[in-house]
Amino acid sequence: MSADERAWWDDAVVYEVYPRSFADSNGDGVGDIAGVRSRLPYLSWLGVDAIWLTPFYPSPLADGGYDVSDYCDVDPLLGTLADFDALVAEARAHGIRVIIDLVPNHSSVNHPLFRAALAAGPGSRERARFIFRDAPGGEPPNNWPSQFGGPAWTRVPDGQWYLHLYDSSQPDWNWLDPDVPAFFEKVIRFWLDRDVAGLRVDVAHGLFKDPDLPDNPPAVPGLGPSAYRHRPELHALYRSWRSILDSYPPGVFPGRRTAIGEVWYDEPDTLRPYLEPGGLPQVFNFQLISAPWDTAALRAAIDATRSLAGGSRAPWVLGNHDVTRPVTRYARGEADDPERGERRARAAVLLLLALPGSAYIYQGEELGLPEVLALPPGARADPRFRRSGGERIGRDGCRVPLPWSAGGASFGFSGTSAGDPQASPWLPQPGDWGRRSVEAQRAEPGSFLSLYRAALRLRRGHPALGAGAMRWLDGVGSGSELLCFAREPGFIFAANLGRAPAALPPYREVLLASGEFGGGVLPPDTAAWLAG
Repeated sequence: MSADERAWWDDAVVYEVYPRSFADSNGDGVGDIAGVRSRLPYLSWLGVDAIWLTPFYPSPLADGGYDVSDYCDVDPLLGTLADFDALVAEARAHGIRVIIDLVPNHSSVNHPLFRAALAAGPGSRERARFIFRDAPGGEPPNNWPSQFGGPAWTRVPDGQWYLHLYDSSQPDWNWLDPDVPAFFEKVIRFWLDRDVAGLRVDVAHGLFKDPDLPDNPPAVPGLGPSAYRHRPELHALYRSWRSILDSYPPGVFPGRRTAIGEVWYDEPDTLRPYLEPGGLPQVFNFQLISAPWDTAALRAAIDATRSLAGGSRAPWVLGNHDVTRPVTRYARGEADDPERGERRARAAVLLLLALPGSAYIYQGEELGLPEVLALPPGARADPRFRRSGGERIGRDGCRVPLPWSAGGASFGFSGTSAGDPQASPWLPQPGDWGRRSVEAQRAEPGSFLSLYRAALRLRRGHPALGAGAMRWLDGVGSGSELLCFAREPGFIFAANLGRAPAALPPYREVLLASGEFGGGVLPPDTAAWLAG
């Protein structure tokens, strides 16, 4: 693809929306599609190019909506298909595209096809769409673990077992059965026909399983290839999906359609088969999430992705709805230091947005929200917490509803008609949430929100940012922990990851900085965008 043929998603900044925690339009304590629509002016003001909606489908909510009971509708708690269509249309008016979550590895036990499989019994056509097995002796068919704790098998009354690599409420589809790819092709077309710009593919590394279902070896596989990760059958499937995406007209908004695979991996080279020509347009790289706050480690992480595909095909991320928020993650060290976490998170976003290619922001990162660690056990909804008996704290702490206002019962998360009662948010918000709210930070020039907005505006307007090459500036700040690179024309990124001040390379002016500095010396845990 030439520079003139670049797709919109090559250098887009995409904002991840967890709908149940974004904005509640009717006061029931649960965010909804109308709430997202009401905040489109904010997202336009912030400066993002697209939004990614995590699942909003009908679901019993055993796993935050990733247990889908109907792939072609909207959960009544969140709205209707008409609400979804209105969101897409209004987003288009703001120049914002909509990406949705596709959940092809597993369904809900409430999905009609799984209910039919239970009713039909062993050996039936209905059961072939899922992974059922006999296992004499009363033990599971193999030793595979659930990713949420405990075994990956549940026994049904007729004696057979079904596979669920996640919660027991999430039976895995059998992708070796021809009905399953045919079913999902219809699902994909259903949403693309509603002008969805792309699909985020959940568990994109895990759809196919070795039909022999062999035990894991004594050294349990991590994130590398295994009997249920990174199977070679995936790539023919994704080539077929790419054909569907490419069949939609590129010259009509939303333009070329994309798909972004959620592929967790042991090392970057495991991504290589996913990035072959004709496969998924994009695959997340999680290098910035996994790399420690260290110059050599971050540089190696960036180089590993650049050597494979770069950020256009492997977008950059600092966080998402499954991992600890950056502010809290970066605070960790010999002793937790919240101020250090905030300094590093501010510097990290300037790194994220200075790298070539596409970048994803998870809702609340622009507010510097920390992980909420003090949720009461009774409020926690994540199956990781439940299935581990509370030993694993789970992911609820990064899913707490957003604060929009400095005060009020839900800090502006819930809106109701005058005089109507308002339910408490589905996850409790901290008492100090108001000082981190959009309202409080919009008026503060040095806030997280102001930094994000300034960076997004500069990124959109600067000819060196977005797509394009980069080169490391070696020998700068010799002996320091300075991470420094240039992009043409005339842009320099520098971040001091060490404990002592570091001298900057020559520059004409400071375009933006994550913290105050002067005299050409950058303090620790600070980043700057410079005009070279």
